[in-house]
Amino acid sequence: MALTGKQEMFCREYLIDLNATQAAIRAGYSAKTANRTASENLSKPDIQLRISELKTQRNDLVGINATYVLNRLVEIDQMDVLDILNSAGELKPVSEWPKVWRTTLSGLDVLAMAAEGNSAATLKKIKWPDKVKNLELLGKHIEVNAFKETVDHKSSDGTMTPKPTVIQLLPVEPKA
Repeated sequence: MALTGKQEMFCREYLIDLNATQAAIRAGYSAKTANRTASENLSKPDIQLRISELKTQRNDLVGINATYVLNRLVEIDQMDVLDILNSAGELKPVSEWPKVWRTTLSGLDVLAMAAEGNSAATLKKIKWPDKVKNLELLGKHIEVNAFKETVDHKSSDGTMTPKPTVIQLLPVEPKA
């Protein structure tokens, strides 16, 4: 089934922010019923297919794919603080940092403090990306399952039906 003009617009608008209700409103559906219309639209196979096609086109256009994501995760994993320090242990100028450092840091705080005797001290704080989260994403990407949580559903006798736990209540003697 071919999509209507509004449905096509909904698909394109949905890719902007992945907010189906707002996409419905921007596509010209009633704001009053946009939430319901959005939900109905997302449940339709033709619309799901069109959104998938548009995502693929967008990803191809910007060059984002699984290989790109994996390469970026590897770059982040291999970040070494020595890449941004000089031989005296001080930060190199940012222009000398490798690109992965310049594009991946969560933040960099520099605070200049004046001390007695006009000597100045500088405090620098570097906010690294979350390396554990990065490794988790790498592991999921290549299906290492190093971070996979498992739940054992077997009972002590090896069956899948756990035996009921019996709790024996003991009588409590009243305090005198």
